[in-house]
Amino acid sequence: MTFNHKSVLLNEVIESLNIKADGCYVDGTLGGGGHALEVVKRLGSGKLIGIDRDSDAIKAATQRLNDYSNNVIIIRDNYVNIENILKKENIDKVDGIYIDLGVSSYQLDTAERGFTYRYDAPLDMRMDDRNELKASDIVNDYSESELFHIIRDYGEDRFAKNIAKHIVEYRNKKRIETTFELVDIIKASIPMKIQVTGGHPAKRTFQAIRIELNKELEVLTDSLDVMIDLLKPGGRLSVITFHSLEDRIVKQAFKKAESPCVCPKKFPVCVCGNKSKGRVITRKAILPSEEELEENSRSKSAKLRVFEKGV
Repeated sequence: MTFNHKSVLLNEVIESLNIKADGCYVDGTLGGGGHALEVVKRLGSGKLIGIDRDSDAIKAATQRLNDYSNNVIIIRDNYVNIENILKKENIDKVDGIYIDLGVSSYQLDTAERGFTYRYDAPLDMRMDDRNELKASDIVNDYSESELFHIIRDYGEDRFAKNIAKHIVEYRNKKRIETTFELVDIIKASIPMKIQVTGGHPAKRTFQAIRIELNKELEVLTDSLDVMIDLLKPGGRLSVITFHSLEDRIVKQAFKKAESPCVCPKKFPVCVCGNKSKGRVITRKAILPSEEELEENSRSKSAKLRVFEKGV
């Protein structure tokens, strides 16, 4: 299957990076290389480091960026390791970093990857198939309390308690192996009138399990400050999020990097010594245009936030 993924907020990301022909940029979530291709087209002697943990993405991006191989270094890894990755390449600071979070269209549309509730497949959901833990392990081995908290916190599902209870009841009889098995369990946990009006009943639970399995929020939280520190003065970090949890993490990290002072408000001057790392470029998140929403329904929940390193 071809690695199809329509790059979300493509023009907006490219514009946000203020690309210089001799600059060095990092794509932390390379995917099929859609954003990367537009970046390298604008480079002369500059470099792009592309990082992804998905082997299919690495293959697809390598092929897509083949004409620009002199400008591109592609590395299979997790962007949480960005500092070590750059060190190995003898790169100290970069002019721009961007990450496009969430799951790619390719991952969703490849049934056997087990990311989606739309196809029947083994419950997998790994972004990196070198990991031993799969979605089926979470569903079958986590306690009812752990499942409840994941589905409530990461899926923001108000029926989390009931879904967790039904999962445990079912698996007491047999192990849950496939996506459709899990879908049926979730459907049995949610009132029919909600199912009719509230979108696919399994969407939130699948999102929650995927986030937990791939440690998506921890990776994001642990990376943002490091990424800002790796920018040259005037360099930019651009982040596309797809749900409120990610967006909140990015918004708060950017705000703290801009205004890190922890002194009580009554203090006339700052004495904590925390210095601003730069400024938030996007006071409000950049959203997809009407045109993009029409062309790509998966861009609906996308938000772009941008931070600029201080000079």
